[in-house]
Amino acid sequence: MNPLRPKKVLMKGNEAIAEAALRAGCRAYFGYPITPQNELIAYMAAHIMDRGGVFIQAESEVAAINMVYGASAAGARSMTSSSSPGISLKQEGISYAAGADIPLVAVNVVRGGPGLGSIAPAQGDYFQATRGGGHGDYRCIVLAPKSVQECADLTFLAFELADAYRMPAIILADGIIGQMMEGVVLPDAIDPARLPPRDWAVGHRQGRQARRISSLNLSPESMEAQIRERFARYETLREREVRYECSGEDGDLIMVAYGTAARVALGAQQLAAQAGIRLGLFRPVSLWPFPAEALARFAAEGKPILTVEMSMGQLVEDVKLAVFGKTPPNTVHLLSRCGGVVPQEAEVFAAAKAILDQGKD
Repeated sequence: MNPLRPKKVLMKGNEAIAEAALRAGCRAYFGYPITPQNELIAYMAAHIMDRGGVFIQAESEVAAINMVYGASAAGARSMTSSSSPGISLKQEGISYAAGADIPLVAVNVVRGGPGLGSIAPAQGDYFQATRGGGHGDYRCIVLAPKSVQECADLTFLAFELADAYRMPAIILADGIIGQMMEGVVLPDAIDPARLPPRDWAVGHRQGRQARRISSLNLSPESMEAQIRERFARYETLREREVRYECSGEDGDLIMVAYGTAARVALGAQQLAAQAGIRLGLFRPVSLWPFPAEALARFAAEGKPILTVEMSMGQLVEDVKLAVFGKTPPNTVHLLSRCGGVVPQEAEVFAAAKAILDQGKD
């Protein structure tokens, strides 16, 4: 055995998110149980206090997100997690954090909805995550893992980005990603004491007066200035932090998918290759900022596009915006399954083939 080879650990996606958060310096976790993310809260309950952190199972999702707000405002790297209905309850607190420029990480292991829905995997929370989710003008960083390895890597990254841009970051997974088990190489742990000082945090600090944090601003002109400064930061994010993955650039049709749907699309790509058909696959990793320019370049030759998603059509709206004017009208197609139903590889391949066959007529 090569001692220099990174050691892989067999973990669930939920567990990998939790362990990566701890290694990223998260020392305050507040949550409330809900399927299918319960392994995450259980892992935190078992391990965060051994690292000198704080764990509280709050009385509700609303209480949990406000505890995260308080801990982050006090200078701790803090996190919460839930699944779709629970994330809806946290939206007001996430909006407050965005309005107060407080970094935090929220994990949504998406299930079928709306309402209580099902406990099966879905992607129907795309709009909620990428459009802010709560009230007011704001955005959240949104990262979408497709594997247990990415659950760890993107969670670690989420804390770094949230701190760098002082804003909420969301890990948008789904029930399959959270529950599946794969080998993962965990990131090296950092010492929270060595993190850059949060000079903006509340309370007394040596050599300065006490500070307070609030999203309240009763002057319209002053609040407009704050929002415009925040959106200037968002533009910097768009320039520096877009992430995506693509394969089969020479394909005759481009599939666009993220998370579990991207894994299915990859299987369809392999089925197509066996049949002598070339399919490309574009996977946004950062759902916000969305890799619009990269997708536009990928689609510039006017190839048909098939968006594959586990919702009635949400990602497809960003795809259309990205390729508007770059492809002929009616060349963006949608294969959608919803309510917890997962598309199958053969189904996606058949849809892609039908689109290509239609183009030959």
